[in-house]
This record gives sequence, structure tokens and C-alpha cells, in this order.
Amino acid sequence: MPWFGAIEEFSDAKNISETKRDDDPDQEVLPRVIEKTVLPKITGFVKNVWDPLSTSQTKNLVQLCKNVLEKQVLSKTECSRAKEDLMNTVVLRMKKSVEEDVFIPLYPKSIVEDKSSLCSKFQERRFWSAVKLLSNVLLWDGIVQEDTVRDLGLSKLLNRYLLLNLLNTPPGPDNIEKCNKVVACLPERWFQSLKSGSTLPELQNFCQHLLRCARTLHKNNHSNETKEVLLLLVKVKALHIVEDFIEEHKLEHLKSMIGK
Repeated sequence: MPWFGAIEEFSDAKNISETKRDDDPDQEVLPRVIEKTVLPKITGFVKNVWDPLSTSQTKNLVQLCKNVLEKQVLSKTECSRAKEDLMNTVVLRMKKSVEEDVFIPLYPKSIVEDKSSLCSKFQERRFWSAVKLLSNVLLWDGIVQEDTVRDLGLSKLLNRYLLLNLLNTPPGPDNIEKCNKVVACLPERWFQSLKSGSTLPELQNFCQHLLRCARTLHKNNHSNETKEVLLLLVKVKALHIVEDFIEEHKLEHLKSMIGK
């Protein structure tokens, strides 16, 4: 946008020392323009156009918000009503999508075991659609408050919907593929400060599912698949679970995965 670039050049906030910036009212021009015109426009888009199930829309919107809010942070005004409205609208739109767009039917195992059946195909489509929404919701980490993102993505989407499907999927390649995708969605920074050997509270049920899968696979002598599941537990920092499993089944050759 040429007009935005012109205002940014006028403010030239990045090239001015912090001391001078505090005394120069010109540095408030760009943040004020963003607050009065840009943020309300984005809020309207979020409310009326954005589809949280669209990965391309979500990625573009997240990047736009990062760029715009980075400009606004230069303002001396710490509290921005327009920013609050935008964040609240984003959260409400994602909540609505979780409540209205997610539906994963549960069928008897005898029906879905036939992968060519219509019921099985429909259930799979709905599961992967929910995983896509999970991935898109978690893209907002770092913009929307972490507690809110974790509540929507983990407490609601994962534990309320996805986990039920995983529990009804027999341990094996299909289950591992699904769990792999779930773990791949999780922001790595959530686990960087975890040092107790335990994972996030919202992932406890998911980790217990992985543990049950590992036990079943090990019992059936599927060593490679067992290792894959244990690696997923390591990625989410459920190290105590992995360590206990290795000791229980005397798998000393796997201790290297937990740094032993």
C-alpha cells in the first residue's frame, strides 16, 4: 500500500534513537494510523471473511498481524482498544469454528475396519479436517495469548475430538501417522522450558494414549513402530514415561533417546 509506505517513511521510527523517539510526536503517526484504520479493517475481515479451516488464509492473516502489530508496538500507547478488538474477534472466530465445524463420527470398529467403506472414508475426512483446524489454531501462538491457544487447540480440539478417534484407531501405522501429525502441529517453544520430565498438562491424556500404543506394539513385537511412538513422547517431553517404559521392558538400547 503506497500510502502506508509513505507514512512509514515519514515516521522512520526504526532509524531514530529511543530517546528522540519518546520526544517526537511524529513517531505516533504510524501507530495511530494502524490503530484507527488498519486494525479495524483486519478485524472486519476476520469477522466476515476469514475461514479458520483455510490454511492459506490463516497463514497470510497471521503474517499480516505480525507485521502490523510489530509496527504498532513502537507506539507509546501500551493499551490499544483496536488491538484488543482484533484479538478478541480472532479468538471468537476460532471458537465458533471449533464448535460448529468439527464433527468426527464414531462408528463401531467392525464398520470402520473396512477402509473402503463410506463410513470409514467419511470418518477419516472429518478427522483430518479437525487436524487441519488444530494446525491453523496453533499458528496463532505468539500473537494470541498462549493460554487461549492451548485451551482451544489442546483442551478443546485435541482432547475433546481428536483423541476419541485416536482411541478407536488400532495401534499401528495409521494411528502413528495421526499422532505424528498432531505432534507436528505443536509449537516447539512450548516444550523448551519444561525440565521436570513431564509434558504439558493438556497433553497428559494424549501421552497416556501413546503409552498404551507403545505397550501393545511392543507386545506384538513391532520394535520399529514402538520406537516411533516413544520418539513422539520424547518430542513432547514426556521423558518420565519413556524412561519407565524402557526400564519396564529392559530396552537399554533405547536409552540414548532420552539422553541416558
